[in-house]
Order: sequence, then structure tokens, then C-alpha cells
Amino acid sequence: MESVVFIFSLIDCCALIFLSVYFIITLSDLECDYINARSCCSKLNKWVVPEVIGHAVVTVLMLISLHWFIFLLNLPVATWNIYRYIMVPSGNMGVFDPTEIHNRGQLKSHMKEAMIKLGFHLLCFFMYLYRLSSCPIRA
Repeated sequence: MESVVFIFSLIDCCALIFLSVYFIITLSDLECDYINARSCCSKLNKWVVPEVIGHAVVTVLMLISLHWFIFLLNLPVATWNIYRYIMVPSGNMGVFDPTEIHNRGQLKSHMKEAMIKLGFHLLCFFMYLYRLSSCPIRA
């Protein structure tokens, strides 16, 4: 059962790494003026909910399977993702809003957040891979 948990976590982590890289590329395209703010924000907002769900599922899975260290490692990031999604002001397009993304250095903070998440997901990927390789094989 433990190997199934880490195989699913590894697959989910790969998807979250892909999303982090996608966020970084899209935000850097906006920073270089290759795309406009509205299309950038609509592309990114489309993937916010799947990111929240994917990370929350892994966090709950680690809680259920009693992997306390990994659960406690994932909990702050999952909580931050949920908080960020819930606290979107009314009238905004989503977490990424085209009217505010250039104000007060929001673009830089979104880029920094995406880089931190990429590093976190890479750390988790190798941690899940190590735990998967150390699972006993039962015939």
C-alpha cells in the first residue's frame, strides 16, 4: 500500500512541477511583453484550481497514510495555496488579475512564488522517489 501512495504522489508531483514551470514561462513572457496581461492571467487562472486540488490531495493522502514528516512539510504550501485562492478580492478575474499584475511589484512576487514552488516540488519529487525506492517489495 505504501508504494501505491508514493507512486501516486510522484505522478502528482510531476504534474505540479509541470505547472510551476508553465507559470514561470507564462509570467516571464508577460514580463518581456510577448503576451498581454489579460491573456497571461486567463491562462494562469485556468490552472490555479487544479494546482490547489493536486497539492491538497497529496497532503491529505500523506495524513491518511500516516507519513507525518511529509504531511507537515506539505501542509504550509497547501494552506498557502488554499488561502490565496479564497482571498481573491471580489471583482478580480482570479488569483492573477490583469489590472493589478503590474502594480506594486505583483509580477515579481508571482514569479518568486512560482520559483519557490518549483524548488519545493523538486524537493518533494526526490523525497517521494527515495521513499518509493526504499519500500519493501512484496510478491
